[in-house]
Amino acid sequence: MNSVWARAATTAAVISVLALAGCNRGEAAGAADLEANARAAAFFMESNAKAEGVQTLPSGLQYKVVQSGPSGAATPDRNDLVRVDYEGALTDGSVFDSSFSRGQPYVTTAEQVVPGWTEALQLMKVGDEWTLYVPPELGYGERGQGADIPPNSVLVFRIKLLDVAPVPGGGRGVGVAQG
Repeated sequence: MNSVWARAATTAAVISVLALAGCNRGEAAGAADLEANARAAAFFMESNAKAEGVQTLPSGLQYKVVQSGPSGAATPDRNDLVRVDYEGALTDGSVFDSSFSRGQPYVTTAEQVVPGWTEALQLMKVGDEWTLYVPPELGYGERGQGADIPPNSVLVFRIKLLDVAPVPGGGRGVGVAQG
């Protein structure tokens, strides 16, 4: 077993143990669970940053290029419509959503998704397929999302950018200026 797979197996084991430790402990353990999940997420991101081909952006978002689109292909800004195929999973591999399994691409704008997607989509070009490793602060953070995404979870997305429909008056950047 090569070191990348060994490290991934170790990381998954640690995260699974931490996740199981937080089960059925009631509301009194809520803050402890949040902290345990945050520590597990930080450990995963730190370990994953050393994996072959993984790039880490200043925001903490990590990605790995699975396939590159053609040179000069369109790149969206934050309010362009994008059509993507994607699969979202937790670090233990449990899938919480997939346009691939539904057989229908997802259409949205880069500003209507979690901040990790917003940042990544603006760096991708049509035809790119990336694996994103979204730290909690660029995903759903301490609130989690429904029953499938616990608080402070790292989100792992496989995203394939299929098409971009530019919207007039667009803009680049991760966020919107306030003030």
